[in-house]
Amino acid sequence: MLAPVLRRRVFQQRTVLRYAVPSALARFYASYPPHTILKMPALSPTMTAGNIGAWQKKPGDAIAPGDVLVEIETDKAQMDFEYQEEGVLAKILKQTGDKDVAVGNPIAVLIEEGGDVSAFEGFSLADAGGDTAAPAKEEKKEDSSAESAPTPAPPKSEPAPAEPEESGSPGRLQTALDREPNIGAAAKRLAIEKGVKLDGLKGSGPGGKITESDVQKAISSGPAASASSGAVASGAAYEDIPLSGMRKTIANRLTESWTTNPHYFVSATLSVSKLQKLRTALNASADGRYKLSVNDFLIKAIGVASRKVPQVNSSWRDGSIRQFNSVDVSVAVATPSGLITPIVKSVESKGLEAISSTTKELAKRARDGKLKPEEYQGGSISISNLGMNTAVERFTAVVNPPQAAILAVGTTKQVAIPAENEDGSIGIEWDEQIIVTASFDHKVVDGAIGGEWIRELKQVVENPLELLL
Repeated sequence: MLAPVLRRRVFQQRTVLRYAVPSALARFYASYPPHTILKMPALSPTMTAGNIGAWQKKPGDAIAPGDVLVEIETDKAQMDFEYQEEGVLAKILKQTGDKDVAVGNPIAVLIEEGGDVSAFEGFSLADAGGDTAAPAKEEKKEDSSAESAPTPAPPKSEPAPAEPEESGSPGRLQTALDREPNIGAAAKRLAIEKGVKLDGLKGSGPGGKITESDVQKAISSGPAASASSGAVASGAAYEDIPLSGMRKTIANRLTESWTTNPHYFVSATLSVSKLQKLRTALNASADGRYKLSVNDFLIKAIGVASRKVPQVNSSWRDGSIRQFNSVDVSVAVATPSGLITPIVKSVESKGLEAISSTTKELAKRARDGKLKPEEYQGGSISISNLGMNTAVERFTAVVNPPQAAILAVGTTKQVAIPAENEDGSIGIEWDEQIIVTASFDHKVVDGAIGGEWIRELKQVVENPLELLL
């Protein structure tokens, strides 16, 4: 443990080195005890802004390395931000519900243990240097937190003659909003634009503050929805659902994949009767230690096929094709906020039990929004299984860039096939079958290679004992 005096000096030096500020702001810092400005972190390589979720610490709480400080919604998922140094939370600058906070913008103030938290009661975003970067939008979004620097009032001028206005018109609404002291600037602008009346509208922000989300709810649930949408056909009701960061990322990445990657598709019918019998036998002998699914076998089969045809286990890079030495399977998981693909790594060297437990644990944390970036970023090949929906016999999936292949799996069907009876006559027997469709990026995988990979997949699925070797 560092002595208190030495720890204080280290903390002060780290603050000066990591968070140097313009000289014009020096007087702000001179009036406060030593502190660190915590900024919005980049929790994924593509993250430019995030939404503030629930703070897990409050001013005055001590923070140990690894403690969850705040939940942050990134462009990928809702994630816990774990702080990796010790200190005390002195001031929260961005409140729960604040959206599109750019990476690098101040969100909180930290001090060393034993510091004076009360000294930062009046600390504001202006003292922290303000918002230094804005999300990539045509118009910078105004800060809606309670500690935003007030906008200077314009010079007074002689009032213009009053003109009659209709009730609810923008002019009269503006006057009402100007008298409303507890509404964020962005929410105020949206209410003016959409014609939302604030009478009786309760705010969900700190101290009952009206936020953009409150105004959006009023737009979608009240009479203001039809009033703000202009002339709408009678009975043509609708609701505009705001896009989450994850939904925007899904839209951008898959649109880019579909328009820039020359897709082609290869389908095959696989018999899974032997696989189902093996699965039943293994589960019966497991004594509750595991419960294998058909998807677990297919993930393992992807590993085997990709080792035999390694060209498929690749990705397109500018100037080269990167071929991976391990098969890391991205498994598509549906969550309330969108699709995410946690990665089961090195499936070629894992047993079925390990694949099953890893997949289940990752899927649960994906639905809870608790995945770490390294658990869903990367991967060398993907699988998307809609087999649990008995109405889906087959489908095609969009390649997950920069990967070059994804396997789409339909439901299991009972199919009558010819079979030879003991007396030599031809009868029928029932076979369990699934239809799989692989989507390939033709920049990386040629048609013959894709067909060879499907053949190897079919071979190992229809002879599942090979998966145990």
